[in-house]
Amino acid sequence: MNNITMSNNNNNISMQQKRRKVAKAEASIGVGADGDQAKTKSLFFLDEQEKSDLTRATNSLSCPNEEHDDIRKRKSRVPKSTSVASDNGTTTVDFGYDLNIATTSGPAEKGNDGPQRRLWVKNRSQDWWDKYNSADLPEDEFRKAFQMGKDTFELICNELTAAVAKENTMLRDAVPVRQRVAVCIWRLASGESLRLVSKRFGLGISTCHKLVLEVCLAIKDVLMPKYLQWPNHESMKAISKEFEAVSGIPNVVGSVYTTHIPIIAPKVNVAAYFNKRHTDRKQKTSYSVTVQGVVDPNGVFTDVCIGWPGSMSDDQILEKSALYQRANGGLLKGVWIVGGTGYPLMDWVLVPYNQPHLTWTQHAFNEKIVEVQKVSKDAFARLKGRWSCLQKRTEMKLQDLPVVLGACCVLHNICEMRNEEIEPELVIEVVDDEMVPDIALRSEYAMKARDTMAHNLLHHNHAGTSFL
Repeated sequence: MNNITMSNNNNNISMQQKRRKVAKAEASIGVGADGDQAKTKSLFFLDEQEKSDLTRATNSLSCPNEEHDDIRKRKSRVPKSTSVASDNGTTTVDFGYDLNIATTSGPAEKGNDGPQRRLWVKNRSQDWWDKYNSADLPEDEFRKAFQMGKDTFELICNELTAAVAKENTMLRDAVPVRQRVAVCIWRLASGESLRLVSKRFGLGISTCHKLVLEVCLAIKDVLMPKYLQWPNHESMKAISKEFEAVSGIPNVVGSVYTTHIPIIAPKVNVAAYFNKRHTDRKQKTSYSVTVQGVVDPNGVFTDVCIGWPGSMSDDQILEKSALYQRANGGLLKGVWIVGGTGYPLMDWVLVPYNQPHLTWTQHAFNEKIVEVQKVSKDAFARLKGRWSCLQKRTEMKLQDLPVVLGACCVLHNICEMRNEEIEPELVIEVVDDEMVPDIALRSEYAMKARDTMAHNLLHHNHAGTSFL
């Protein structure tokens, strides 16, 4: 009996020693071409616990970078999230945003190939825009908000659809054309900050900024050639007759005025944009860019020159304009553009008498010139009243400003042509200090022509007598 026990013990010891040898040999095995076969043979002699231990050791040899990858994943900075299991066994992650699934053909159906793209979109309210986009909104309320009626707004949207429309993508639906145009017009009309515009329309701040610039550029490219253009020969005749009916002065085809748009001090070339006259009058440092405009008797712009620095005088801006080049090319021969005392008297520019001790004839002529000049000044008053963004310092970049100002002029023309009324309380008084040019009289022909017109006005009962 003792012999049997000792024999069994020896067998157990022998078996344990054999297992240890196999385990040591297995640990020393490298990963090679026949590694899998060697592991299969050796596992036969091991119990279940030792099999499990050996399997983990072998896997760690075959995948040495797995542990490091796991550490890197744990260290990566990701927002804290909550995992939620859905009914179909998948898991979605809640980042505090609405998780929208964007598809191009409605709800997903079983059997579609490929996973769906997911993105997080901040949940923003569009209640304000939904109200103004509704067909039930009264016309007066819409006009008060956008400075135009619904029909005019629809006209602009239809004209710009091809230029501003975007297609839906897998990630999200594109902003509709009506909303794109509305963001731009509301921003120009209200002068609100982009943050407030963003809240009203339920869009991101950067999205609103991008939409304003895109729509303004489309207005410049698409609508400006159609709604802001220099009149042809036949149109000039009609304009001349209308101005003559108002003032008695013949051959007047436009009234010119230059206004200043306040800006934040630019980072470069700041001295050029410093407006000394406004600074002295308001006792507050002022920087500006200029807008020179020529209008017809109805206050519609026929020519604009935008973006020159506020330190320049009216005559300097005139010399930089396309209007000046047009005149030098002989296209304004025999006609007049009426301006204020900030412009020089030229072959095609008619200005009032400015010397002291005027005669009755000269006084009478100046009164009629003022009536023509008032047309352009009133047009700028409506322009600034209709588009409030022009009344205060804008946060736009200086290089983007000419496009935005040009869009305002085009929208002004559309409203004027369609007889869109502006609220009387919105019309502002335009005050722009005029500086008499160094050389105010530049044409002997114009001096004689002005004297003749002044004489005819007084002696043919066209001139008033309010100066008496």
